[in-house]
Parts: sequence; structure tokens; C-alpha cells
Amino acid sequence: MKRILFALTIALGLNASAGISADKAMAKFVYPGNKTVSVAAPEYLADSDVMVRMSDDGKRIVSVSPSDGKELETLLDLGATRENKLDEIDGFTISMTGKQIMVWTNQEPIYRNSVKARYWVYDTHSRILRPLVDDANARQRAPIFSPDGRMVAFASADDNNIYIKKLDYNTLVAVTEDGARNKILNGVPDWTYEEEFGVLRSMVWAPDNLTLCFLKYNETQVPLYDFPLYEGICDTNEDYSLYPGSFRYKYPVAGMKNSKVSLHAYDIETRATKNITLPDSRIEYIPRIDYAFSPDRLIVTTLNRDQNRMELYSVNPRATTSRSLFVEENAKGWIEPISYEGLVFTPDFFVVSSGRSGFTQLYQYGYSGALERTLTNGNCDVTAYYGYSTAERAHYYQCASGTINRVICRIDAKGVVKELSPSTGTADAWFSPTMKWMMMRYSNVNTPPRYTFHTSAAAPKSLRTVEDNAEVASRYSDIPRREFVKIPASGTSPELNAYIVKPTPFDASKKYPVIMYQYSGPGSQEVRDRWTVDWENYYATQGYVIVCADGRGTGYRGSEFRESVYRNLGYLETIDQLSAARYAASLPYVDPSRIGMFGWSYGGYETLMSVAAKGNPYKAAVAVAPVTDWRYYDTVYAERYMLTPAQNEAGYRSSAPVNNIADMNSRLLIMHGTADDNVHFSNTVEYISRLLAAGKFCDMFIFPNQNHSIRDCDMRLMVYSRMLDYFNQNLR
Repeated sequence: MKRILFALTIALGLNASAGISADKAMAKFVYPGNKTVSVAAPEYLADSDVMVRMSDDGKRIVSVSPSDGKELETLLDLGATRENKLDEIDGFTISMTGKQIMVWTNQEPIYRNSVKARYWVYDTHSRILRPLVDDANARQRAPIFSPDGRMVAFASADDNNIYIKKLDYNTLVAVTEDGARNKILNGVPDWTYEEEFGVLRSMVWAPDNLTLCFLKYNETQVPLYDFPLYEGICDTNEDYSLYPGSFRYKYPVAGMKNSKVSLHAYDIETRATKNITLPDSRIEYIPRIDYAFSPDRLIVTTLNRDQNRMELYSVNPRATTSRSLFVEENAKGWIEPISYEGLVFTPDFFVVSSGRSGFTQLYQYGYSGALERTLTNGNCDVTAYYGYSTAERAHYYQCASGTINRVICRIDAKGVVKELSPSTGTADAWFSPTMKWMMMRYSNVNTPPRYTFHTSAAAPKSLRTVEDNAEVASRYSDIPRREFVKIPASGTSPELNAYIVKPTPFDASKKYPVIMYQYSGPGSQEVRDRWTVDWENYYATQGYVIVCADGRGTGYRGSEFRESVYRNLGYLETIDQLSAARYAASLPYVDPSRIGMFGWSYGGYETLMSVAAKGNPYKAAVAVAPVTDWRYYDTVYAERYMLTPAQNEAGYRSSAPVNNIADMNSRLLIMHGTADDNVHFSNTVEYISRLLAAGKFCDMFIFPNQNHSIRDCDMRLMVYSRMLDYFNQNLR
């Protein structure tokens, strides 16, 4: 894993690089482990204020006091278990009763966030440790304890079926039998749901332990996609030494058929499964199912295919009846993911995030479906809802104060809002189940993340510092920093949030080359007051000015700004990036003849759109893993912003880099991993085909067997080393 992969370079041009080595001096800037010490989100025993964590030696799971961080007792000692012994574990979770602990080993990634592993259950009374499945080669996915801790439901990574382990009897019961790779998934999502809805588990236990509800994904009619795998020398696979292998999976591109998703309820006592049919034929997606503190109240969240209508149903799984509980529609755009991802249910009400007012705000609804209270208002987007304290009668949330900051707030029963974190910078929070304790992570552009514990009352008391990253602050004390600016409105482009990183040492009398960096995706944000150390800081030490601007379509400036790109991605973003580039060119210390551009993923897409704009100032550009036609991308993401190709043929045509070649005259480097399961390598192939047909060329750098992140075996360092070399060739 420490060896550097020899990356194949394909030069489609006259001035391809003769080959370089990785810039080792850049390593401390681009590797996350070198940047800060991260503290994991705290875990608690259910409905309590007692924390649990691994001991420092990794051999015990212990309970901890939040107030002082001291160990209270050992819950599991790997050296003292009965029946089975484990030298180490990859992680753990504890049942709601606290009497059982599930640990896992042999963890392997599946896609971006999903994993499979071998799971074990430990009984804290008997100290017996047993595998969930006896077969040592079997792997499980997404296991979940029943509320009483006496059962575990899980999906088999081998056959896509759901099983229940009854811990009292050490027996295994099959819930489904129709699972099959690339056909049927039970209880775990398909690729699209995981990638675009963030779903990792699609099964929930009833509070009375008598029912397991789950989703079934029938992807039989979803087209297969496959890409080659090579022997390589990064995680070498000798099976492919002479002939490439391949990876095949279901990937629906825009306009194609999705998985058919259905809802089912399994009765623990009768072992019968009931099919639950929802009444609206417009339902295309079910991104969430949640029990809301009652066995006859399963909340099913649904979306139509256009993703501009969200409806919640309250379902009685045993009676298989349902009623509409809540509807949200957006005639001007799409339902923002926070609306369904951020749903929070309490015993008496639920809280919804909605952009109906023009900014994302919080609304409290009763289970009758009636609006009980508008919790927040104003011209500030709420970015997270943390929960409700019954003791304090207060809600806790995060908002984008001043658009580039993140502030933790508390609103009480009288509507009084109290800021619990500084008004500038970025604060995130994790609360105990009772909302009594809060761990806060705070940083700003000059301060690395500081993790502290607090009480969460109206006047929060700071209890202790978990990590202040003082060593990190010292190590990076002299690096170039971001300076936040407002780019003035110009033509049709509005005022834009931006930052500039200047070279060190900086000489105002010099004329420096500029790299314009952006991501630009809908709802995203790059310009934020938080600690970052990355390639841009190192490039500034090499004599580059870095400028980044968040154009229209990006987040946290209200719905109108974000939704302005609807049905026509790439058009307004390009206008705004050109406005930002003209602003950069006007700076007295910038050489306007040496402007470059860089972006990754959506940022790579926008880079290709920008270098094809008439009169653009970009002398050179680098696009990593770019989308080159939204018809090649997955249904959920592409159609959320563009609808289907049949509904928006002109929009798809004008927004595709493959159709915008004529005015592309910049030096261009494209980098892509051949095993990218997100933005397929074929995007790059098709773009280059259009370049060749137009008599144009670009440079290319391929990363064999690398996925969308391109990070294995020092590859992230290679990406930024190759990019620096390319800009040095063309902007110096």
C-alpha cells in the first residue's frame, strides 16, 4: 500500500509531459492524517448521558463520563471473552438495553460508504462472544439490534437476503429468499440509493420487537454497467495479469429505469411477510423508513421521479394501512436532500426542514399532520437540526450565518434564539440522547479544529477540551491563508462569495499566475470560514494565486440563488466563473495572461464548460473525473436538477461538454480513474472522441483501478503533483 503506482500517461497532443515524480514536499498538505487530529463523534448508551468508546490501547470498550472524560467501567475486554477471542476489532455498536455489544472484523468496502464485515455479538453478563454467522467466510451488511437486544437483523453480503439471529437460542431465521446479485437486494440499498440518498440500511425494528419492516430493491430491469480491472501494482490482482477482469453492477443513467422499490413487514411470531402498498402511483423513490415511537406508526418518506414532491405516509405495518401525513412540493426546482435526510421524529411531533419561505427553515408538525410551530425564520439557511430537549423545552440546530459561517443555535419555547458558538467560523455539534451534553468542533480559517464538551443549556458551560490541535496550529503557522472577498456584480453575474490565497512570500509589485478553483455543484459550498490545509496552500508557496468563487447554484444563499440553475446546469455557473476570472485578472498583482482553472467531479464538469466559453481567459485547465454529458450520469442526481432527457432535451444538449467543443482552445489535462463507479471513465473517453473529431487535443493521465476519489497508494499526491507540473509548464 505504500508503493506508488506507475500511472499510465496518454498524451493526446504535442507537449505531453515527459514524466515526473510525486512532489513529496506536498504530502503534508494533501494527506488528511497530516492536517489535524480528528475526534470521532461521541457514542452514548441508549437514552442516557453515559458515553462509550474504545480504550486507548484498543483492547476494551469502556463507558466514560462526558463531564471529565474519565473511564467508568469496562463493558468488553477482548482478553476476557468466553468461547471466542479476537485480537482486535474494526468497530462496535451497543444494544438499546446495554446488555449486548456487536463488534466487527474483516471490514471491506463495497462502494463509497457501504461495507461488509464479519460481525460478532458479546453478552455483557455471560461474557460469551459469538459470531453472527458461523461460516468464517460469510460476510454481513447493516446489522441492527432489536429494541430489546434479543435479536439482530442483517443482510447477507453473499446472497442479498435478510436474516434474523435470535440470540437467546443462537438460531438463524431467513426472512427473505429471493435475493440475488444484480437482481434483488433486501434490506440494503442499491448503488444509486447509497450514493445519492446516503442510505446504508433499509430495515427497521418496531418498538415492540414484533415486526421488522424493510425495503426490497428489484433492479432486474436496471441496465448493467461494467468497467475493466487490471493487475496493477496497487493492491495487485494477479488473476488479471494477462487478461483484464471486470466489475459489473446496476447503474441507471438519466432517463433509464430505476430499481423498483417495495415496502414489506415481517412478523416475528408468524414468520409471515406482508406487502405494503402505498396509494400514490407517482412514488418513484423511498429514501427513508422510520418508526416514530409506536409499532403502528411507521413513517415512510417518498419522492416522485422529478424529486419536486415529497410525501410522508404514516403506516400501520400490521394492518397494512396508511395515510398521508405531510406533503412538500416545489414548483420552481427540487426538494433539497436536507428535507428528507434531516427529518427528526420525537414521541410527540416531528421536525421538517423546508425551503418554502425562500430559505431553509425548521417546522414542527404533529402526527395528525398539522403544523404546530414555525421554529425558525429569517434570511439564513438552517443547515442541520440536532434535536429537542424536553427538560429545557428547547430545539438545537445549526445555521449558515452570514452564508460562510456555521453557528450552533438554541431556540426555546418562547422563540428566543441563543447562539452557542462564535458568530464567525464553523461549529458542528454532537449531543447526548437527553440533549444534556454537547461536543462542539470549532474552527476558522486561522484556527484548526478544537473539540470541547459543554452543557447545552441557554448559558452553556465549557467542561473540558478533548483536542485543541495545538501542534497542528504550530506546524502550519506560516502557510498561506485564505482571505475572504466579495466579487462585485458584473453584467448578469451577481455578487459572489470568494476567497483568495496569496503566495508566500508575497510581493505586491510582482505579477503572479492564477489558478481558479471551484466545485460549483448545486447546493455545494467551497467558500466557508473553516480550517483547511490542502493543495492550494502548497501551490501558493510555489508562487500561485488561488481564487475560488461560489457561483449561482451553490448553497446557503437561499432557494432562488440555488435553484437558478434548474434544468440548465453549467450555463449560469460558467457566467459566474468567468466573472470571477475577470475579477482575478483585474487584481494588480495578477498576470491576466496566465490564468488557469481546476475542478474535480462536478468541478471538473464546470472546468470543461468554462474552457469552452467564448472569450474565456483560461490559458490552461485541469479537470479530474469530469461529467461530460448528464445523460451518462445516474438518474437520481441528474434528474433532480435536469429532469429526464425526454422532458428536457434542449437542456441536456446545451449543458453537455461533449457538445461544447468549438471554442475550447485552452491547454487541457484530464485525469480519471479507470475504476470510477461514480463518474464513469467513459465520460472522458467520449469527450476526447469529440475533441479528436474537431481536430483538437488534450493531455490525459490515467489512474488504473482507481475510483472517483483517486486516493489509494499515494495516488492523491500524484494527482496534485501532476497538476502542479502541468500548470508549471503552461502558466510559468
